[in-house]
Amino acid sequence: MHSLPFTDKSSSNGMLGRDFTVGNIPGVLWSPAPHAADRAPLILMAHGGGNHKKHPAMSGRAQRLVTGCGFHVAVIDAPGHGDRPRTAHDEAEIAELFRARAAGEPEGPIVVRYNDHLAELAVPEYQATLDALQNLPEIGTDGWVGFWGISMDTAIGVPFVEMEPRITAAVFGQHWPDVLAEKAKQISIPIEFDMQWDDEHISRKEGLALFDAFASKEKSLHVNSGKHKELPRFEADSAVRFFGRAVTSPA
Repeated sequence: MHSLPFTDKSSSNGMLGRDFTVGNIPGVLWSPAPHAADRAPLILMAHGGGNHKKHPAMSGRAQRLVTGCGFHVAVIDAPGHGDRPRTAHDEAEIAELFRARAAGEPEGPIVVRYNDHLAELAVPEYQATLDALQNLPEIGTDGWVGFWGISMDTAIGVPFVEMEPRITAAVFGQHWPDVLAEKAKQISIPIEFDMQWDDEHISRKEGLALFDAFASKEKSLHVNSGKHKELPRFEADSAVRFFGRAVTSPA
């Protein structure tokens, strides 16, 4: 059984942030302030490639969920990201990505391979984190849990959700189907999926193939014009509404 020692805390704009570690994995739990101890649903989030658990995208989404819905939100640093050191394997894959980018070569094969490696490490870490979080009285073992992760976060989230029955709704998107489609076929919970119509890395065919692979009866596809990093901010608001509906929907 994993414990959850809190190492630091801060409060701002109605949101309490508490740093924690699970083993040697650093994370943050955001909760409503001043009611952090109140029982509420939990959203696990994963950050994007090259970012970290407290990246503005993470804290911004957490703010919407915490102050708008009263949820708890937790994020951990992915392997080789944030407060975690890079390995020689990380450095080699990142160097290869930069080389391909400079040469104008497709990045997809490298990103898919590297993200699959990160997912193998991160999935058990997210399971351990969820175990520890559910030991907290404000979350509990019978509490509602969702997952939100786009791009690299989808590479981690799909295999995590595929093997984790405690997750009851998820937001995914912006990734290749290569190693994820077969796992997506085993996922039947409500899904919201984002893709960019003009993504310079992931083709429309590839994006649609991953969305189509999910076995969920309740799934919605959100397509916007723009390149890979131009996902509109209003999609974050849509995801919050999606989780709000999922919490109140019959199981």
